[in-house]
Amino acid sequence: MAAEPEILDELRRLRARVPQLTGALAASVDGLVLAHDTPGVEPESVAALTATALGVAVRMADVTGQGDLRELLVRGVYGYVATYAAGRTAVLTLLAQDRVNVGRLHLEGRRAGVRIGELVDAEATARDTGKPTARTAKPAARAAAPRTRTPRAPRTTGTSAPTTTES
Repeated sequence: MAAEPEILDELRRLRARVPQLTGALAASVDGLVLAHDTPGVEPESVAALTATALGVAVRMADVTGQGDLRELLVRGVYGYVATYAAGRTAVLTLLAQDRVNVGRLHLEGRRAGVRIGELVDAEATARDTGKPTARTAKPAARAAAPRTRTPRAPRTTGTSAPTTTES
């Protein structure tokens, strides 16, 4: 997947914004790992279990008339597992310590889910239409564009004395 480095960057930025996160994983809704930052946890197992839990949660939301699933939160004795929709075909699963601020977890998880969804959906659209993604189009655009340099003004260090004019 071409978007994997960008997704991984988003996961790392998310973990920096929420220090109580112990892991973050982006997966397809059918349980395939797209990118992960999950030390000490088997990402394939988490992705597969996420897909299973997602199936039950989607059905629960549908049967109860709650609409499309947006997120799923599981609280255990030692912490949380939160799953957020990430575009049309992906989910973001976060693992957090019990002391995490759940409001902050939701806020940052939702934001990251939107960003990851944009990356995954853009790649899927490009693959379906045969058009290059912005990521693959940039090198070609750079190669086709002529290289010109704009002259720069000389740097001043601020150590010279100001000039004065006499009338």
